[in-house]
Amino acid sequence: MDYVKGIFKSRPNRFVAEIEVDGNLEIAHVPNTGRCKELLVDGAVVWLEPSDNPNRKTKYSLHFVENKGVLVSLYSQQANSIVYDAIKDGKINELLNYSIYKREKTIDNSRIDIYLANENEECYVEVKGVTLIVDGEARFPDAPTERGAKHLKELIKLKKDGNRCVVFFLIQHPIGKFFRPNWDNDPVFSQTLNDAYDAGVEILVYRCDNQLVGIDLIPESLDFDLAQSFSNSIVND
Repeated sequence: MDYVKGIFKSRPNRFVAEIEVDGNLEIAHVPNTGRCKELLVDGAVVWLEPSDNPNRKTKYSLHFVENKGVLVSLYSQQANSIVYDAIKDGKINELLNYSIYKREKTIDNSRIDIYLANENEECYVEVKGVTLIVDGEARFPDAPTERGAKHLKELIKLKKDGNRCVVFFLIQHPIGKFFRPNWDNDPVFSQTLNDAYDAGVEILVYRCDNQLVGIDLIPESLDFDLAQSFSNSIVND
């Protein structure tokens, strides 16, 4: 992929950003509906995927932003593909020994990202891409997500029906090596995640190595803590 380097200027809405490319102001699609305010700051170096599709409203898509000396992937939908490929390639030790793999399994009114099965069980995996880093911790979400809480409730139901269920947090900011739900931004999602874990839904946390030539999942699971952090408790007091 031949990416184009640019300088972030502004984000008029959650779908597009204004990027300076070779002295010209261009409009780029932002494939991430999160706030990303700590990443998309005026002057940040970004990397754009160009498009030659004449029917597109934007000439570029914003895929990476440089932050704290590393590349952060902002292509949130790509997290699903990264995790799916890693499972099939045997890089996720907790999700080995399945013979059936499927993307986007429809259950009632929801679509679960990944469906796995073997002769003994069915497994449903919901993937969440994480870009927010707070006090060295990766946190999700960076903005309230009713949809995310809905997915967790669906996993709880599937677990109660006797299935294996997993919520998979893929940290797309390479410096994040520990995960905690973002109680400050979305206490509803954070509490629902606790409820899901108590109900037997498994939580897996992995991170990516982001390079312009490709993104690889690092095959090493990371620790997490579902409680509010001490710093959060100070703020809330």
